[in-house]
Amino acid sequence: MFFRHYFHPFTQPDLTMPWLQLTLPVSQAQFPAYEAALENAGALSVTLQDADAETPDEQAIFEPGVGETPLWQQMMLSALFEGDTDAAALLAQLQATPALDWSAVAFETVEDQDWERAWLDQFQPMRFGRRTWIVPWDHALPDAAQSTDAAIIRLDPGLAFGSGTHPTTALCLEWLDTLADEGTLQGREVLDFGCGSGILALAALKLGAATAVGIDNDPQAVIATTDNAERNGLATQIQVYLPEAAPARQYPVVLANILASALDELAEVIAGQVAPGGVLAMSGILLGQEDELLLRYAAWFEDFQLATQEDWVRITARRKKPA
Repeated sequence: MFFRHYFHPFTQPDLTMPWLQLTLPVSQAQFPAYEAALENAGALSVTLQDADAETPDEQAIFEPGVGETPLWQQMMLSALFEGDTDAAALLAQLQATPALDWSAVAFETVEDQDWERAWLDQFQPMRFGRRTWIVPWDHALPDAAQSTDAAIIRLDPGLAFGSGTHPTTALCLEWLDTLADEGTLQGREVLDFGCGSGILALAALKLGAATAVGIDNDPQAVIATTDNAERNGLATQIQVYLPEAAPARQYPVVLANILASALDELAEVIAGQVAPGGVLAMSGILLGQEDELLLRYAAWFEDFQLATQEDWVRITARRKKPA
C-alpha cells in the first residue's frame, strides 16, 4: 500500500484502454518540476510509489495538513499517456525541458484495465480503537466489523486528502473511539478544523455525535468532505465551510489535524472555537514540536495529555472554564 494516485483535473481519460506508461525515479525535491513537464507533454495521470518501501504492510498514504501535499523522499513516478503516443517523440519532447535528467526513463505499453479501480483495490479495511473502521468502497466488511456498534466510514483513498492511514489521522480516530466509549461524544457537536476528506467529522458522527462542522481553506477539501458525507448517508448532519464563511461558534469537541506551524499560528482562532469545558485534540505534530505547543495553548487549556505513534504526537486538552 505505497501508492498515492491522482488524475489531473485538466483531463478525464477513459480508464479502460491501453496506455503508454513512463516510469522514472525522482526525489521529493525534483517531483514538482518533473510533474509539470509531464503535464505539459500530455500525461493523463501520475502515480507515485514510495521507492524506499520495503514491506507490503507499510502504510504510506498521508492525510495532508492544511495546504500541504506530503510526499516520500524517494519515489518511483509513473505517468500514463494515450496508447498511440510515440515514445521516441515523447522522450525527445521531455529531453528539451531545461535542467531535467530523463536518462533513467523507461517505457512500456500496459494493457487495458480500470487503473483507478485496480489501485483502490490495494487497500484493506482498517480499524482504529475498539470499533471505528475505515473501509474502501465495494470492499466486504471484515467479520470483526459486523458488530452492531461498529462505526463504519466508507472512503476511496487517494489524492483526496486522506484515508486514515497516516499516524496523525489514526491518533485522532483512536481518540474519537475512546470518547465514544466514555459516552462523552454522544449527542455532541464536533468541529473538524482542517477537515481534508472529512474523515474525522464522519467518524465522529458514526460514533454518536449529533452534528459536525468541517472547515478547510482548500475548496477541494470542502468538495471532498461534502461528497464523502453524502456517500456515507451523513449529508444532513454535517456542514462544511471555507474559513471566511464559517460561523463564529464554539464547540464541545474540536479536532485540528494540521501542521504544528499552523497550530501555532492559529492558536487563538482554534482556542476560541472550543467551548469552556470542551475538549480539543491536536495532531500533525512531529516529536520535538510538542513542548512549544503545550506552552502556546496553556493560556486557554488544562489537563493536557500526549499520545504518540511512530514519530507523531497527539495533544489533547480541556478548555478552561471562566473563574
